[in-house]
Amino acid sequence: MNQLQSMRVFTRVVDLASFTLAARQLGMSAAAVTRSVGMLEAHLNLRLLNRTTRSLSLTDVGRQYLDGCRAIIEKLDALESDLAETTCDPCGTLRIAAPTTFATCGMGAILAAYRTQHPRVAFDVTTYDTHIDMVEGGFDVCFSDDRRLPAANLVSRSLARIDDVMVASPAYLARHGAPRDPAALGRHGLLTVSDGSTRTWEFTDARGGVHRVSTGSPLTATSNAMVRAAALNHMGIALLPLPLIADDLSQGRLVAVLEQFGINGGPREVSILYSGRNYLSARVRSFIDFVVAQYRAPERPVALRAVA
Repeated sequence: MNQLQSMRVFTRVVDLASFTLAARQLGMSAAAVTRSVGMLEAHLNLRLLNRTTRSLSLTDVGRQYLDGCRAIIEKLDALESDLAETTCDPCGTLRIAAPTTFATCGMGAILAAYRTQHPRVAFDVTTYDTHIDMVEGGFDVCFSDDRRLPAANLVSRSLARIDDVMVASPAYLARHGAPRDPAALGRHGLLTVSDGSTRTWEFTDARGGVHRVSTGSPLTATSNAMVRAAALNHMGIALLPLPLIADDLSQGRLVAVLEQFGINGGPREVSILYSGRNYLSARVRSFIDFVVAQYRAPERPVALRAVA
């Protein structure tokens, strides 16, 4: 038995709460993963995991052993990463997932700047408008502007904030009038981005009062770009991220409405997510550090500042 490998397998199974997902991530068969954990338990003469057909849970001794495994693996990985970085530049392909709005409004400058420093790194980018599972997708890093908390097995580092703005075209407002308060939205066509959750907008006024408005007529779409196109074609009032419509606002193609109200709890956080501090290659670790440094630098480029 390769004890260190079995410790890595055991840790990954716990992180993903699944033998099947761990096997997929590690490039092993599910049977090999099960056998590896079983051999580790036999070697220790201890049960580390409680297994049922639907769930996995750590035993008390398994939790204690997991902490030790993490400490050993993290030290070894850090040592190997440090040695690798002294002998070569990061190389290979980074698999990245990002919301479409962020990908089109800020990420291009980041990738270009990073590749200037590390030309041996390539990028495989997947964009999305609705929720994506980073672990099942096998991504190295994921950018997120989701208001929901990330999964417990992911590390999240905050980068910037994005404001949502309620907008409509001047032609639409000329025909239907501008709403003066959230209650008036019931008389308007509302264009919304939906991921299948409850389709409501929530507003707060200066006194702290909360107003909820149902949406989804005449258009609901999974794409911010589609909702923007509908607003530009005078179909109704839309709620969109500021970076996506900044040029439309400055050139008068869209007009902000109900600016005096807070919307859906305020700005959204843009974060970079990755699966734990273990198992990070030199290219992944250097990319994460680079992105965080770019956003925290006071002289960061205008394209990045716009996203913030």
